[in-house]
Amino acid sequence: MTATAMRAILLVAFLVFALDQATKHAVLFGLGLMERGVIDVAPPFLRFVMAWNRGVNFGLGASGSDLVRWGLVGLAVVISGALLLWARGRGDLWFRFGVGLVVGGAIGNALDRVRFGAVADFLNMSCCGIDNPYVFNVADIAIFAGAGLLIFVGSEKRRA
Repeated sequence: MTATAMRAILLVAFLVFALDQATKHAVLFGLGLMERGVIDVAPPFLRFVMAWNRGVNFGLGASGSDLVRWGLVGLAVVISGALLLWARGRGDLWFRFGVGLVVGGAIGNALDRVRFGAVADFLNMSCCGIDNPYVFNVADIAIFAGAGLLIFVGSEKRRA
């Protein structure tokens, strides 16, 4: 992989990280979500709901212990590093974009764990009579989208 390709991955990762941290700061501190708990933005479709995720996806493994906290920070760093190493052998644009999304989201959530001891989640979306109990953030969206893209791009390569 060229230096330009690696810069592209790091640029995507940085943009995701910056957007994630900016939205968290704006909602948590600018709008005071930590004190207010819930802000109806466009009910029932979009609400800001304060949730501290001490575990992994959907709070699984949330014991609140420092071992889990720092283990998840370390895991995010290791996975990000492994993805960057893996990306060195790949040159296609969509693969690089997917890696950047995952790395930016993982580092954004890891920083939350370092700063707050948990990941700050605040987006809650419901529709069509279904009340969604889950809360997420921009980093979670990026990780999900990036992982999906990597799976899709990887499966396309195997079919070729």
